[in-house]
Amino acid sequence: MILRNSLILIIITFHIGSCQYNRLKVNTSNINVNINYTNMDDVIFNSDSIVLMKKHQFFKNQMKEIYHFQITDCLGIGDVDDTIFYNSIIKYRGDTLINQLESDISSQFSDLSKYKDIITDGFRHLKFHFPNEKVPKNIVFLNSIFRANVFSTKNEIAVGLECFLGDSNRIIKNLPPSYYNWMKEEMDHCYLERDVINSWIQTHYFDSVNGSLVEQIIHYGKVLYLTQAAYPDFHPSIILRYSKEDYQWALDNEFRYWKYLVDQELLFKTDEKIIANMILAGPYTTGIPDRDSPDRLGQFLGYRMVNNYMNSHEIKLLDMLDLSYNEILQAFKIEK
Repeated sequence: MILRNSLILIIITFHIGSCQYNRLKVNTSNINVNINYTNMDDVIFNSDSIVLMKKHQFFKNQMKEIYHFQITDCLGIGDVDDTIFYNSIIKYRGDTLINQLESDISSQFSDLSKYKDIITDGFRHLKFHFPNEKVPKNIVFLNSIFRANVFSTKNEIAVGLECFLGDSNRIIKNLPPSYYNWMKEEMDHCYLERDVINSWIQTHYFDSVNGSLVEQIIHYGKVLYLTQAAYPDFHPSIILRYSKEDYQWALDNEFRYWKYLVDQELLFKTDEKIIANMILAGPYTTGIPDRDSPDRLGQFLGYRMVNNYMNSHEIKLLDMLDLSYNEILQAFKIEK
Protein backbone atom coordinates (compact mmCIF):
# COMPACT_ATOMS: atom_id res chain seq x y z
CA MET A 1 0.00 0.00 0.00
CA ILE A 2 2.82 2.41 0.89
CA LEU A 3 4.58 1.61 -2.39
CA ARG A 4 1.35 2.06 -4.33
CA ASN A 5 0.65 5.43 -2.70
CA SER A 6 4.20 6.56 -3.46
CA LEU A 7 3.74 5.56 -7.08
CA ILE A 8 0.49 7.51 -7.26
CA LEU A 9 2.25 10.56 -5.79
CA ILE A 10 5.02 10.30 -8.40
CA ILE A 11 2.45 10.04 -11.19
CA ILE A 12 0.53 13.05 -9.88
CA THR A 13 3.72 15.07 -9.56
CA PHE A 14 4.77 14.14 -13.08
CA HIS A 15 1.33 14.97 -14.41
CA ILE A 16 1.37 18.43 -12.83
CA GLY A 17 4.82 19.13 -14.24
CA SER A 18 3.75 17.86 -17.64
CA CYS A 19 0.75 20.19 -17.68
CA GLN A 20 3.04 23.20 -17.40
CA TYR A 21 5.43 21.77 -19.96
CA ASN A 22 2.64 21.05 -22.45
CA ARG A 23 1.01 24.41 -21.87
CA LEU A 24 4.10 26.48 -22.58
CA LYS A 25 6.00 24.25 -25.04
CA VAL A 26 3.58 24.74 -27.91
CA ASN A 27 3.90 24.25 -31.65
CA THR A 28 4.12 27.67 -33.29
CA SER A 29 5.16 26.51 -36.77
CA ASN A 30 1.83 27.64 -38.24
CA ILE A 31 1.76 30.97 -36.40
CA ASN A 32 2.77 33.95 -38.51
CA VAL A 33 3.69 37.37 -37.16
CA ASN A 34 4.81 40.32 -39.24
CA ILE A 35 7.37 42.48 -37.45
CA ASN A 36 9.66 44.99 -39.14
CA TYR A 37 13.11 45.43 -37.60
CA THR A 38 15.05 48.67 -38.04
CA ASN A 39 18.55 49.55 -36.84
CA MET A 40 17.96 53.27 -36.39
CA ASP A 41 21.30 53.67 -34.66
CA ASP A 42 23.19 52.35 -37.68
CA VAL A 43 21.23 54.64 -40.02
CA ILE A 44 21.92 57.75 -37.94
CA PHE A 45 25.59 57.06 -37.35
CA ASN A 46 26.70 55.51 -40.64
CA SER A 47 24.47 56.75 -43.49
CA ASP A 48 25.64 59.29 -46.05
CA SER A 49 23.78 62.58 -46.34
CA ILE A 50 21.34 61.46 -49.06
CA VAL A 51 20.29 58.25 -47.32
CA LEU A 52 20.17 59.97 -43.93
CA MET A 53 17.80 62.71 -45.09
CA LYS A 54 15.50 60.18 -46.77
CA LYS A 55 15.41 58.12 -43.59
CA HIS A 56 14.92 61.27 -41.54
CA GLN A 57 11.64 61.94 -43.33
CA PHE A 58 10.61 58.29 -43.22
CA PHE A 59 11.21 57.97 -39.49
CA LYS A 60 9.37 61.23 -38.78
CA ASN A 61 6.31 59.92 -40.62
CA GLN A 62 6.35 56.21 -39.81
CA MET A 63 7.94 55.93 -36.34
CA LYS A 64 7.16 59.36 -34.97
CA GLU A 65 7.13 58.61 -31.24
CA ILE A 66 10.33 56.57 -31.13
CA TYR A 67 12.13 58.90 -33.52
CA HIS A 68 11.16 61.89 -31.40
CA PHE A 69 12.62 60.11 -28.37
CA GLN A 70 15.83 59.33 -30.28
CA ILE A 71 16.34 62.78 -31.75
CA THR A 72 15.00 64.97 -28.93
CA ASP A 73 15.55 63.07 -25.68
CA CYS A 74 18.71 61.16 -26.60
CA LEU A 75 20.55 63.37 -29.08
CA GLY A 76 19.11 66.70 -27.92
CA ILE A 77 18.46 67.90 -31.48
CA GLY A 78 14.70 68.37 -31.34
CA ASP A 79 12.21 68.95 -34.14
CA VAL A 80 14.40 71.07 -36.39
CA ASP A 81 14.59 71.78 -40.10
CA ASP A 82 16.64 69.57 -42.37
CA THR A 83 19.80 71.72 -42.51
CA ILE A 84 20.18 72.04 -38.76
CA PHE A 85 19.33 68.37 -38.35
CA TYR A 86 22.12 67.20 -40.64
CA ASN A 87 24.69 69.52 -39.07
CA SER A 88 23.67 68.29 -35.61
CA ILE A 89 24.12 64.67 -36.68
CA ILE A 90 27.61 65.46 -38.01
CA LYS A 91 28.47 67.04 -34.65
CA TYR A 92 27.09 63.98 -32.85
CA ARG A 93 29.21 61.68 -35.00
CA GLY A 94 32.32 63.68 -34.16
CA ASP A 95 32.08 63.24 -30.40
CA THR A 96 34.93 61.04 -29.08
CA LEU A 97 32.88 59.19 -26.47
CA ILE A 98 30.02 58.65 -28.91
CA ASN A 99 32.49 57.19 -31.39
CA GLN A 100 33.77 54.76 -28.76
CA LEU A 101 30.24 53.80 -27.78
CA GLU A 102 29.14 53.33 -31.38
CA SER A 103 32.22 51.23 -32.07
CA ASP A 104 31.40 48.96 -29.14
CA ILE A 105 27.74 48.66 -30.16
CA SER A 106 28.76 47.80 -33.72
CA SER A 107 31.20 45.16 -32.47
CA GLN A 108 28.87 43.60 -29.89
CA PHE A 109 25.80 43.63 -32.14
CA SER A 110 27.34 43.16 -35.57
CA ASP A 111 24.73 40.49 -36.29
CA LEU A 112 21.28 41.18 -34.90
CA SER A 113 19.64 38.29 -36.75
CA LYS A 114 19.81 35.86 -33.82
CA TYR A 115 18.09 38.38 -31.54
CA LYS A 116 15.44 39.06 -34.18
CA ASP A 117 14.74 35.34 -34.62
CA ILE A 118 14.32 34.75 -30.89
CA ILE A 119 12.14 37.83 -30.42
CA THR A 120 9.93 36.88 -33.38
CA ASP A 121 9.56 33.37 -32.00
CA GLY A 122 8.58 34.84 -28.65
CA PHE A 123 5.78 36.80 -30.28
CA ARG A 124 4.66 33.67 -32.11
CA HIS A 125 4.26 32.00 -28.74
CA LEU A 126 2.25 34.93 -27.42
CA LYS A 127 0.10 34.86 -30.56
CA PHE A 128 -0.58 31.16 -29.98
CA HIS A 129 -2.02 31.89 -26.54
CA PHE A 130 -3.55 35.27 -27.43
CA PRO A 131 -4.60 35.11 -31.10
CA ASN A 132 -6.51 38.39 -30.97
CA GLU A 133 -3.73 40.45 -29.42
CA LYS A 134 -1.61 42.56 -31.74
CA VAL A 135 2.15 42.32 -32.08
CA PRO A 136 4.46 45.31 -32.58
CA LYS A 137 4.58 46.72 -36.08
CA ASN A 138 8.20 47.81 -35.67
CA ILE A 139 11.06 46.92 -33.36
CA VAL A 140 13.72 49.61 -33.49
CA PHE A 141 17.32 49.23 -32.34
CA LEU A 142 18.89 52.50 -31.27
CA ASN A 143 21.46 54.15 -29.03
CA SER A 144 19.53 55.84 -26.23
CA ILE A 145 22.76 56.99 -24.54
CA PHE A 146 21.66 55.09 -21.43
CA ARG A 147 18.21 56.66 -21.15
CA ALA A 148 16.21 53.46 -21.65
CA ASN A 149 17.00 49.83 -22.27
CA VAL A 150 13.57 49.01 -23.74
CA PHE A 151 10.25 50.80 -23.98
CA SER A 152 7.02 50.18 -25.86
CA THR A 153 4.62 52.52 -27.63
CA LYS A 154 1.25 51.74 -29.20
CA ASN A 155 2.81 49.99 -32.20
CA GLU A 156 6.58 49.90 -31.69
CA ILE A 157 9.30 48.76 -29.34
CA ALA A 158 12.57 50.65 -28.94
CA VAL A 159 15.70 48.80 -27.81
CA GLY A 160 18.69 50.74 -26.50
CA LEU A 161 21.55 48.48 -27.56
CA GLU A 162 24.12 50.30 -25.42
CA CYS A 163 22.27 49.11 -22.31
CA PHE A 164 23.18 45.50 -23.15
CA LEU A 165 26.94 45.83 -23.67
CA GLY A 166 27.82 44.12 -20.37
CA ASP A 167 29.48 45.40 -17.21
CA SER A 168 32.97 44.56 -18.52
CA ASN A 169 32.58 47.05 -21.37
CA ARG A 170 34.92 50.06 -21.17
CA ILE A 171 32.09 52.58 -21.47
CA ILE A 172 29.91 50.82 -18.90
CA LYS A 173 32.79 50.67 -16.44
CA ASN A 174 33.29 54.43 -16.65
CA LEU A 175 29.68 55.55 -16.40
CA PRO A 176 29.03 58.30 -13.83
CA PRO A 177 28.63 57.35 -10.13
CA SER A 178 24.84 57.63 -10.47
CA TYR A 179 25.02 54.34 -12.37
CA TYR A 180 25.59 51.98 -9.46
CA ASN A 181 27.45 48.68 -9.81
CA TRP A 182 24.22 46.69 -9.52
CA MET A 183 22.84 48.66 -12.48
CA LYS A 184 25.93 47.92 -14.56
CA GLU A 185 25.75 44.22 -13.70
CA GLU A 186 22.26 44.09 -15.21
CA MET A 187 23.39 45.54 -18.57
CA ASP A 188 23.86 42.11 -20.11
CA HIS A 189 22.83 41.06 -23.61
CA CYS A 190 21.37 37.80 -22.24
CA TYR A 191 18.35 39.83 -21.08
CA LEU A 192 17.70 41.64 -24.37
CA GLU A 193 15.04 39.35 -25.84
CA ARG A 194 13.42 38.96 -22.43
CA ASP A 195 13.18 42.73 -21.94
CA VAL A 196 11.58 43.26 -25.36
CA ILE A 197 8.73 40.82 -24.71
CA ASN A 198 8.34 41.85 -21.08
CA SER A 199 7.98 45.52 -22.02
CA TRP A 200 5.31 44.75 -24.62
CA ILE A 201 3.37 42.54 -22.20
CA GLN A 202 3.39 45.17 -19.47
CA THR A 203 2.24 47.87 -21.89
CA HIS A 204 -0.38 45.97 -23.89
CA TYR A 205 -1.69 43.08 -21.78
CA PHE A 206 -2.25 44.69 -18.40
CA ASP A 207 -3.63 47.85 -16.88
CA SER A 208 -1.63 49.46 -14.12
CA VAL A 209 -2.29 48.16 -10.60
CA ASN A 210 -2.40 50.46 -7.58
CA GLY A 211 -3.62 48.08 -4.89
CA SER A 212 -2.03 46.31 -1.96
CA LEU A 213 1.38 44.67 -1.91
CA VAL A 214 -0.05 41.22 -2.63
CA GLU A 215 -2.04 42.59 -5.58
CA GLN A 216 1.16 44.07 -7.00
CA ILE A 217 3.05 40.85 -6.32
CA ILE A 218 0.53 38.76 -8.25
CA HIS A 219 0.27 41.35 -11.03
CA TYR A 220 4.00 41.08 -11.68
CA GLY A 221 3.74 37.32 -11.33
CA LYS A 222 1.29 37.26 -14.23
CA VAL A 223 3.55 39.48 -16.34
CA LEU A 224 6.53 37.21 -15.69
CA TYR A 225 4.52 34.07 -16.37
CA LEU A 226 3.51 35.42 -19.78
CA THR A 227 7.14 36.29 -20.43
CA GLN A 228 8.01 32.67 -19.63
CA ALA A 229 5.22 31.52 -21.96
CA ALA A 230 6.84 33.53 -24.76
CA TYR A 231 10.19 31.88 -24.06
CA PRO A 232 9.44 28.44 -22.59
CA ASP A 233 13.06 27.32 -23.05
CA PHE A 234 14.53 30.26 -21.13
CA HIS A 235 15.80 29.52 -17.64
CA PRO A 236 13.62 31.20 -14.99
CA SER A 237 16.63 33.26 -13.90
CA ILE A 238 16.58 35.03 -17.28
CA ILE A 239 12.83 35.64 -17.05
CA LEU A 240 13.34 37.16 -13.60
CA ARG A 241 16.49 39.06 -14.60
CA TYR A 242 18.49 37.24 -11.94
CA SER A 243 21.86 35.60 -12.00
CA LYS A 244 21.56 31.85 -11.44
CA GLU A 245 23.08 32.36 -7.98
CA ASP A 246 20.46 34.96 -7.07
CA TYR A 247 17.70 32.75 -8.42
CA GLN A 248 18.91 29.86 -6.28
CA TRP A 249 19.07 32.16 -3.25
CA ALA A 250 15.47 33.18 -3.86
CA LEU A 251 14.38 29.54 -4.14
CA ASP A 252 16.24 28.55 -0.99
CA ASN A 253 14.73 31.43 0.98
CA GLU A 254 11.25 31.50 -0.54
CA PHE A 255 9.52 30.21 2.59
CA ARG A 256 11.47 32.60 4.85
CA TYR A 257 10.48 35.53 2.68
CA TRP A 258 6.83 34.46 2.61
CA LYS A 259 6.85 33.99 6.39
CA TYR A 260 8.39 37.43 6.82
CA LEU A 261 5.61 39.07 4.78
CA VAL A 262 2.94 37.18 6.75
CA ASP A 263 4.48 37.75 10.20
CA GLN A 264 5.00 41.46 9.54
CA GLU A 265 1.45 41.72 8.13
CA LEU A 266 2.74 43.31 4.94
CA LEU A 267 0.70 41.50 2.29
CA PHE A 268 -2.27 43.83 2.40
CA LYS A 269 -0.35 47.03 3.03
CA THR A 270 -0.86 49.81 0.49
CA ASP A 271 2.07 51.95 1.59
CA GLU A 272 3.96 52.97 -1.56
CA LYS A 273 7.37 52.73 0.10
CA ILE A 274 6.76 49.16 1.27
CA ILE A 275 5.55 48.14 -2.18
CA ALA A 276 8.52 49.81 -3.90
CA ASN A 277 10.94 48.05 -1.54
CA MET A 278 9.56 44.64 -2.48
CA ILE A 279 8.90 45.20 -6.18
CA LEU A 280 11.36 47.66 -7.70
CA ALA A 281 14.94 47.13 -8.86
CA GLY A 282 17.82 47.80 -6.49
CA PRO A 283 21.00 46.28 -5.04
CA TYR A 284 18.85 43.99 -2.87
CA THR A 285 15.27 43.77 -1.60
CA THR A 286 15.03 46.69 0.80
CA GLY A 287 13.08 46.18 3.99
CA ILE A 288 13.93 42.55 4.72
CA PRO A 289 16.67 41.49 7.16
CA ASP A 290 18.90 39.82 4.53
CA ARG A 291 21.04 42.29 2.61
CA ASP A 292 22.56 39.48 0.57
CA SER A 293 19.17 38.91 -1.06
CA PRO A 294 18.51 39.67 -4.72
CA ASP A 295 16.23 42.59 -5.51
CA ARG A 296 12.56 42.36 -6.49
CA LEU A 297 11.74 39.38 -4.28
CA GLY A 298 8.12 40.46 -4.52
CA GLN A 299 8.19 39.85 -8.26
CA PHE A 300 9.92 36.51 -7.70
CA LEU A 301 7.22 35.47 -5.24
CA GLY A 302 4.48 36.53 -7.65
CA TYR A 303 6.07 34.46 -10.41
CA ARG A 304 6.14 31.46 -8.10
CA MET A 305 2.54 31.99 -7.01
CA VAL A 306 1.23 32.17 -10.57
CA ASN A 307 3.34 29.15 -11.55
CA ASN A 308 1.91 27.28 -8.58
CA TYR A 309 -1.62 28.10 -9.67
CA MET A 310 -1.12 27.28 -13.34
CA ASN A 311 0.59 23.99 -12.52
CA SER A 312 -2.41 22.79 -10.53
CA HIS A 313 -5.29 24.17 -12.62
CA GLU A 314 -6.33 23.43 -16.18
CA ILE A 315 -6.83 27.00 -17.31
CA LYS A 316 -5.90 28.90 -20.45
CA LEU A 317 -3.43 31.75 -20.24
CA LEU A 318 -6.13 34.03 -21.64
CA ASP A 319 -8.36 33.25 -18.65
CA MET A 320 -5.47 33.59 -16.21
CA LEU A 321 -5.28 37.30 -16.96
CA ASP A 322 -8.71 37.84 -15.41
CA LEU A 323 -8.11 35.78 -12.27
CA SER A 324 -8.45 37.78 -9.08
CA TYR A 325 -5.38 38.11 -6.91
CA ASN A 326 -7.35 36.51 -4.07
CA GLU A 327 -8.01 33.32 -6.03
CA ILE A 328 -4.30 32.88 -6.76
CA LEU A 329 -3.39 33.81 -3.19
CA GLN A 330 -5.80 31.29 -1.66
CA ALA A 331 -4.47 28.51 -3.89
CA PHE A 332 -0.82 29.19 -3.06
CA LYS A 333 0.97 26.34 -1.33
CA ILE A 334 4.55 26.79 -0.22
CA GLU A 335 6.99 24.24 1.17
CA LYS A 336 9.26 24.94 4.13
